[in-house]
Amino acid sequence: MFIIGKISASQSDSLESKRYISPTIFRYILTEMLFSFLICFFFFFFIFFVNQILLMAKEVLTKRVPFDQVALLILYSLPTVIAMSAPFASLVGTLMTVGRLTSDNEILVMLSSGLSYKTVFYPAITVGILISLLSFFTNDVLLPAGTVQFNKLWRKILVSTPAIELKENTVKRFQDTVIVTGGVTDNVINNILIMDKTNDGERRIIMANSAELKDGGKEGLSLDLEKAFIHSSKEMLRQDYDYALSDVLQYWVSNEDIINAPTSVSPREMSSRDVQTQIVKRKGDLAVRVNDRKSRLLNHAYNFESALRAGPISEAWNRRNSHISNFTRDITAIEAVKKDRNLTVHIIEIYRKFSVPFGAFCFVFLAVSLGLMAKKSGQTVGFIFGNIIAVLYWSMLFIGQTMGLRVGTPPFWSMWLPNILSLASGIILAIIKVRK
Repeated sequence: MFIIGKISASQSDSLESKRYISPTIFRYILTEMLFSFLICFFFFFFIFFVNQILLMAKEVLTKRVPFDQVALLILYSLPTVIAMSAPFASLVGTLMTVGRLTSDNEILVMLSSGLSYKTVFYPAITVGILISLLSFFTNDVLLPAGTVQFNKLWRKILVSTPAIELKENTVKRFQDTVIVTGGVTDNVINNILIMDKTNDGERRIIMANSAELKDGGKEGLSLDLEKAFIHSSKEMLRQDYDYALSDVLQYWVSNEDIINAPTSVSPREMSSRDVQTQIVKRKGDLAVRVNDRKSRLLNHAYNFESALRAGPISEAWNRRNSHISNFTRDITAIEAVKKDRNLTVHIIEIYRKFSVPFGAFCFVFLAVSLGLMAKKSGQTVGFIFGNIIAVLYWSMLFIGQTMGLRVGTPPFWSMWLPNILSLASGIILAIIKVRK
């Protein structure tokens, strides 16, 4: 039995407003987007995995490192791959989903049923927020923790397989020892240079035509040098030196030196809190250096003024050109000190740690807007356009980082401009689509 009646205009508006968001359709679109995200995530994960992890594993396996240790190295490197894959997967996945819904006329049916474009945007925004938070957590927590464990395991591998550490045409530091290598054939190093400090505090330089690299077990790293030249001198009395020639010489680097070898951790491998701490510390050091240079500058300016006031009859008058030269040099030095490249790297990285993960949220608006314009084969077209946008986004990040370091572009714009452009383009296209 059907009851037929009239619905007033106010009731119709009320009914339409309640149908803007349908829980069932929300879950449907959300499920579709998450499914597409997983597919795209594995796609990008595989690309980055092959480029960064398998190449490293291949290099380690050629040195006969145990497979279980290689597997752990790969495990500790996974956070880097996940952090890079998630934002791009959100872009391509959202574009594929909305493109398919549009080309299959499902969006048209929703709009004809009284639903609005919010039905599509809300699930997409939800996915974008979830992926951004996941990516940020991976980038800020798991990646630094994985780096610490990676470095510990790498040092352990170096003790058992030292041949990994000495590659051709490299410079390697072990505590107080610096080894410069030439070409490497198997375990033989050609043209090797060693600079170290003896237990007596003497500086020593050793040069050899070749060196055979051997695993010394518990003793450490063994280098059998041929045709070696040794030069040693006192720390404070460089004119007091000794030298010797040797046809055969055995040189050792202990396991303790290998384990304690300094390994620089880049800002990319730090948490945002650690990077911010380093920025505050480096800014403090920079301020001290600048103030020191300014003090020198004022001192030279005062001496120059005193020379001018004393006139030609004073001895200081003859040094006025020297004061001018020192004054000019200090001005140049202050400008050079202010351009602290390491500080700039840390500042760029602190913006990058937030811009890349939350790029997934900015991608949502662009992906939905472009997906709504699909006519046919929306899923395939979405996949292609998504990858093109991902390449453009990554290129803009790289260019921005390069310009920030070399040209002096503000770090904020270097890292956030791609996100701002994505978000602005998406909003503009959405407004145009809705008004049509």
